[in-house]
Amino acid sequence: SFQGIYKYLERCFSDFKQRGFVVGYDTRGQVTSNCSSKKLAKLTAAVLLAKDVPVYFFSTYVPTPFVPYAVQQLKAVAGVMITASHNRKEDNGYKVYWENGAQITSPHDKEIIKCIEECVEPWNGSWNENLVDTSPLRQDPLKKICDCYMEDLKKICYHRELNMQTNLKFVHTSFHGVGHDYVQMAFKAFGFQPPIPVPEQKDPDPDFSTVKCPNPEEGESVLELSLRLAEKENAKVVVATDPDADRLAVAEQQNGCWKVFTGNELAALFGWWMFSCWKENCSEDTDVKNVYMLATTVSSKILRAIALKEGFHFE
Repeated sequence: SFQGIYKYLERCFSDFKQRGFVVGYDTRGQVTSNCSSKKLAKLTAAVLLAKDVPVYFFSTYVPTPFVPYAVQQLKAVAGVMITASHNRKEDNGYKVYWENGAQITSPHDKEIIKCIEECVEPWNGSWNENLVDTSPLRQDPLKKICDCYMEDLKKICYHRELNMQTNLKFVHTSFHGVGHDYVQMAFKAFGFQPPIPVPEQKDPDPDFSTVKCPNPEEGESVLELSLRLAEKENAKVVVATDPDADRLAVAEQQNGCWKVFTGNELAALFGWWMFSCWKENCSEDTDVKNVYMLATTVSSKILRAIALKEGFHFE
């Protein structure tokens, strides 16, 4: 299928071979088919390297947001993240990002599928997964992207001094996925003490041995280990990231019970918080009409209600 992606990108970008392509992967490992995310990522890179396309190939597993972030930072034409996200352990898959850092939408998806169907025979070199280790066209963007990402993260931290003084404790579970190291770094960027990891779920495990379904949106049933650890450690907030660390669940202890927030509730809180901080920090002559918030079609419209009252745009 990556041959089809190559074919389509070559058609769309005359400067494809100058700008290159980003490849990231998670920690999935298929015992039966011997096809881990890393192996799929190496094969992806091989297809492109064999066609003289520069490839930014992460040297270790990364959170999914690093891929679209890298596409924009490195001005690549596109990127792919090899992940089945929060799907069951038998699954493999990938997410494709365009030059603007957004996941592809129509018509790109349909056109790529057409190109894939035209390229079903492997080309010479397409199976050479070792090309990643030998090709001069391969670069490892890990350090640069990680450093830039954490620096950029600091720009939305408005109360570092308060964060540094708080005695609030957090528990974090990465659901056997990629999240642990990166969430620790993100907390550090905000001046917090690092969250307490759930030891049984901290390290990558393709079998997801402690959860039936590694999906943070399942709520309390999958957060069992985190909530018990939080009670033991007297931590008031639990944060859970899905296996490729692009989605989040949050629970807070309220009057002795755990409140697990829905995605819509979190979006409302984040949106309200970002707007409040913007208002607090903007100069007198800044126009609220230059503020935009975007949500997906299926999201709650509470931010639209806030926008109507406060005067910013909501789409």
